[in-house]
Amino acid sequence: MTDEQWGALQGNLLNAVGKNNFASWIEPLAYEGLNDGVATFNVPTTFLGNYVKQNFGDQILYQMMGLGLDVSRVRFMVPAGNAPAVKGSSTSNSVETETEAVPQKAEKQHSVLAAAPLDPKFTFSRFVVGKPNELAHAAAKRVAEGGPVTFNPLFLYGGVGLGKTHLMHAIAWELQASRPDLNVVYLSAEQFMYRFVQALRDRKMMDFKELFRSVDVLMVDDVQFIAGKDSTQEEFFHTFNALVDQHKQIIISADRAPGEIKGLEERIKSRLQCGLVVDLHPTDYELRLGILQSKVEVQQAQYPELELDAGVLEFLAHRISTNVRVLEGALTRLFAFASLVGRPITLELAQDCLADVLRDSERKISVEEIQRKVSEHYNIRLSDMIGPKRVRTYARPRQIAMYLCKQLTSRSLPEIGRCFGGRDHTTIMYGVRKIDDLRMQDGQLAEDIEILRRLLEA
Repeated sequence: MTDEQWGALQGNLLNAVGKNNFASWIEPLAYEGLNDGVATFNVPTTFLGNYVKQNFGDQILYQMMGLGLDVSRVRFMVPAGNAPAVKGSSTSNSVETETEAVPQKAEKQHSVLAAAPLDPKFTFSRFVVGKPNELAHAAAKRVAEGGPVTFNPLFLYGGVGLGKTHLMHAIAWELQASRPDLNVVYLSAEQFMYRFVQALRDRKMMDFKELFRSVDVLMVDDVQFIAGKDSTQEEFFHTFNALVDQHKQIIISADRAPGEIKGLEERIKSRLQCGLVVDLHPTDYELRLGILQSKVEVQQAQYPELELDAGVLEFLAHRISTNVRVLEGALTRLFAFASLVGRPITLELAQDCLADVLRDSERKISVEEIQRKVSEHYNIRLSDMIGPKRVRTYARPRQIAMYLCKQLTSRSLPEIGRCFGGRDHTTIMYGVRKIDDLRMQDGQLAEDIEILRRLLEA
């Protein structure tokens, strides 16, 4: 390969994998040579070589073949002593690790379809299961078994940070481990569109069609991205039908249900709804707490000297409810901050360190909205709940509303008291404590509170 071809290859890979991936994984590669159809690249570490092989090997091979090079295999080698590789250096007697990227079903394909890289952290073992996501998790596990197709497509939808991409990556990892014979392709809808446009530009539509319709499992993330893009939708529709007719598994994700994606053709909506459509609900308190408890083990292993006070995780699980990624990021930031300042992780430290995160994540829920939802749930008049009557029919819903106001808003106890008919802050405090104690003993009460919390956070 000439210097010009090497430069062209780097430029094509930059466009294909993106700036960040290129800088992290492709730029460290040093081209060694091409012999008997095998292209060799030196890599600085075994880990990097394995990662590039797993996530970018097919892409590198595809791009080299696109340059007209007679290559059928790519391998990555670590020079002796793990020294940085130098272009053109001799590697005789210096190979410590060798990995090869061989295209699956190469005899059936004229070139290789490159998938998007998978995140090694997104596995089933690291997915915390709770009521809001248990159906999606069970469906994903079933698909990951790689058996006969039982529902096609599997359509996962939900808001940001609820685990859609995590489950899709987990399926891909599981299939790669248990069914290496399958050609599994995961990519975003944006990448699908990019490859489609590139094929149109290069007049290689037949190659595009053949490649995408030869996969065994096609996974397309964030399909709402193709809404309004007529040509891409047309090709997606035909690809979808071709794979379904061949009984190939399709897994799709989006930020909303198929019928709610504006700009998506009706025929595509219909096809997407013919399989299993699963909603990943917003996380509840227990699931968020479980996620934090699983993540805190990693942080404590990294910062064993730090002490974590009781109640901190519970506080974070209550206050940061909309996005799991923000929740995990807040925990990472909290441990790093505590380590830098040399202080134990207390509730006060968490409030100081995460003031901006807590402010941004603050629920936009008003006391009035809580009062209205609680009165509707218990079928009582709002005026009776706020009023002076102390009969149990009104007193218990009133205390539940007080408890939710304390949990879901940033209003002080005196402010909450003024919204409940001018009651004293000590009355509000008593009501909050009463419900906090009762919910640990009364399962029905705890369920009512959780239902109300979901309604208010939706």
